[in-house]
Amino acid sequence: MTLQQMEYIVAVYRLRHFAKAAEYCKVTQPTLSSMIQKLEDELGIKIFDRSAQPVTPTAIGQRVIEQSWKVLIRARKIKDIVAEEKKSLGGTFRIGILPTIAPYLLPRFFTQLTAQHPDLELRVIEMKTEEIKKALARAEIDAAILVKVDNLEHFVYTTLFYEQFVAYVSRNDRLFEKKSIRTSDLTNEFIWLLDEGHCFRDQLVKFCNLKEARTSKTTYSLGSIETFMRMVENGKGLTFIPELALPQLSESQHKLVRPFAIPIPTREIIMMTTKSFVRRAVLDLLAETIRKSVPENMLKLNNTEQRV
Repeated sequence: MTLQQMEYIVAVYRLRHFAKAAEYCKVTQPTLSSMIQKLEDELGIKIFDRSAQPVTPTAIGQRVIEQSWKVLIRARKIKDIVAEEKKSLGGTFRIGILPTIAPYLLPRFFTQLTAQHPDLELRVIEMKTEEIKKALARAEIDAAILVKVDNLEHFVYTTLFYEQFVAYVSRNDRLFEKKSIRTSDLTNEFIWLLDEGHCFRDQLVKFCNLKEARTSKTTYSLGSIETFMRMVENGKGLTFIPELALPQLSESQHKLVRPFAIPIPTREIIMMTTKSFVRRAVLDLLAETIRKSVPENMLKLNNTEQRV
């Protein structure tokens, strides 16, 4: 039994697919399948029910996977301790990030950082806040970029920057003629909002008191900020977008942007790890690079902004 075999069975368990697990582990599918088969032969059991779709572990296989997971966490911690002692900026570093942050922040620093540090392999996974908490606790990721919310006392975090919310208003909407948006203006508005579970939605609903606003929930039960922007551009309602999305807008799209009146709802973007996290050198590099990639005025909360 080897650590490599344990990595393979954990990957299959997480992704529930042999081909995806092989791609994640950067081996061919025959290689991964063969190594798992050898482990099953050595143990005299079947770890996975290959006839099920998606692939599921057997009862005994579940127990083997759980124990393998614990072994891998401990083995990885040994490597991390050595890497940190050497102040190494190489190796694999896994980052969870909110889908409402990723498309606007990652293009600002990712390519440059990986070019400057070719030995550092960043693996980025988009996930919601609750998924991030679980992934950190299970050591599936090393760190996360998310919004500061309540109940993070079991983790360690540092502020990266502050980001305002802005409204994106259809030309057909009555609020299009306004220069800024007040929360009282949103009553009876049709608003495209993300599903529950997105802190982007939750913070805006709370700040704007949107209980009386008509939302898109019955019209579009799933969606993304980009999808809702297209809906607004085609003449329906309004939505909200983060400040870092603004530089990506065309001239015609900028005409649909309306700032909030003071106080401006603002989210605090943080970098979060577990209390037992070791690789500070990589974390500090990542945090410094991100801070340098955003406008300087976003590094502090000013007196016109209100953190939500």
